[in-house]
Amino acid sequence: MPTREQLMQVIQIQTEIAKLGLDLGGVMQYVVEQTLPLIGADGAAIELVEDDEMVYRAAAGIAKSQLGLRLKINESLTGLCVMEGSTLSCDDSESDPRVDRLACRQVGLRSMIVMPLKHKEVTVGALKAMSAQPGKFIPRDMALLGMLSEVVAAAMYFSVKYDSDSLFIKATHDGMTGLANRALFMDRLRNAVARTHREKSPSGLLMIDMDGLKQINDTHGHRIGDAVIIEFSHRLKQTTRGTDTAARLGGDEFGVILTPLESPHGIDSFVQRIDSAIKQPFVFEDKQFPLKASIGSALIPRDGGEPAQLLEVADQRMYAVKHARKRKH
Repeated sequence: MPTREQLMQVIQIQTEIAKLGLDLGGVMQYVVEQTLPLIGADGAAIELVEDDEMVYRAAAGIAKSQLGLRLKINESLTGLCVMEGSTLSCDDSESDPRVDRLACRQVGLRSMIVMPLKHKEVTVGALKAMSAQPGKFIPRDMALLGMLSEVVAAAMYFSVKYDSDSLFIKATHDGMTGLANRALFMDRLRNAVARTHREKSPSGLLMIDMDGLKQINDTHGHRIGDAVIIEFSHRLKQTTRGTDTAARLGGDEFGVILTPLESPHGIDSFVQRIDSAIKQPFVFEDKQFPLKASIGSALIPRDGGEPAQLLEVADQRMYAVKHARKRKH
């Protein structure tokens, strides 16, 4: 049986989830992050079914870099969990024939538990806890993970009960702004990299940081800060094309995937256009608020052939812009 302390942790997790409301993407990410300390896991993920694939839609710990990863549903233990609708465990991925051994090695896991996530009596995904050690998990851990899977399933139900949007939209978009969330952004970035290699045509990546949000929150309160974030997001969406992906990655951090680009030089014009749209003054409740952003770019494939490498390049360039701006002031 779970200890009293662990049960109190579950109650605390449920309380925090209630505060997240109908933001299903936020709920899923919070649950995988809390799975690590709750049962001593090295990694955790929520995989959802999309067509014939399992897609990492939330990830933490050793699985964090795999956000957006796609695996064939009939080639993994998680896929088997979904098809059977039952809890499964693996004591050692090196000797278990049911697992995708290559994917396990890529993540760095040796043992795992996978719990089905059911929405309207249909298994739509799975919550997975992972360890780098063989034989890590015990029955008590399975009981605790089962409690968390029920919490996620309930969040799935209530997030779409009063809304016509699909479960996919709720799981892959930011609840406040309607932009893509980090999970969908990473999925699209992986696709953009693959398409660029396949079609030999460039794509672009922008990392964007809002400037001055903390000051607005401290001076005027989070209600005003939220209004500023929503307006910022609206302007970002308005300046991108239907083929692009604009995402809120968390807090005041945003990203854009530009695909396709007609030429490598096209990314600079997008940066200028977004910067011009964002810096127009925002009037809210008869007060004017300045909107500013630091933007860093990376060109695919010139600046890298892997998502992590491209993100690092764009991030570094964004911080260089931010520091240069601070020096001027």
